[in-house]
Amino acid sequence: MAETGRLRRAAVAAPALSPVTLLRLAIILTVMAVWEFLSHSGWLYRDVVPSLLAIGHALTSLFTSGDYYFNLGVTAAEIGAALAIGGLSGLAVGIVLGANRFLSKAFESYIYYLGPTPKIIFFPIMIMWFGVGPESKVALGTLSCFFPVALSVAAGMHQIDRVLIRVGNSFRANSWQMVTKIYLPAMRHPIINGIRLGLGVALIGTLLAETKLSNKGIGFLIINAYSVFDMPRMYANLIVLFVLAIGANALVGRFGGLHSIKRL
Repeated sequence: MAETGRLRRAAVAAPALSPVTLLRLAIILTVMAVWEFLSHSGWLYRDVVPSLLAIGHALTSLFTSGDYYFNLGVTAAEIGAALAIGGLSGLAVGIVLGANRFLSKAFESYIYYLGPTPKIIFFPIMIMWFGVGPESKVALGTLSCFFPVALSVAAGMHQIDRVLIRVGNSFRANSWQMVTKIYLPAMRHPIINGIRLGLGVALIGTLLAETKLSNKGIGFLIINAYSVFDMPRMYANLIVLFVLAIGANALVGRFGGLHSIKRL
């Protein structure tokens, strides 16, 4: 009897799905239902909106193809290199502009003006400088990633409590110590937000470059599927990219949360 009572209490105490989770599930199911309705309605041109079953078959064929993982690895390596180079350079430039008032007044406005500019317009220059190989894709992804990181870090530098800076100066901390002991810990959230934005635009820039001039990578597979009007395979590639981008974004946010817990 006691064991039965404990089981009943555990069942009562088990948390139900929250309203937010239920709403998210309802949105996903609604989108899937509308998509399936459009695929069978005949309102659009044939196969423009393929059925979910056809997309599922295309996903299965992707995951069972060794060539797909090669292309996925190429794109992942290009995005990773672009994020590393663009993120580190944006971090360095943001810190320098935020720490030096003269340089900030002289150069920060240029970064603000160039930041919203579509970076794909620089792709012909990247091809002339780096060729048609992966280097030009990494360069465009780096350029795309640099600006959101630099802007976010520069803004974070302006928000640092001046008391922390005075404490560092009172202990005669050198530039490296100020960066590692004062600036970076105080700018944790701006840096994480900048990296998340940089990851998104680096992904966009790299894929756009792959669709323009490439014979490998996920962007090449997407534009190739589009060129032969294989819509299920094109949507399958897009879904994989969407899921991977969400996972990478969540991983960056999770890293920032774990860092906060460790500091506490």
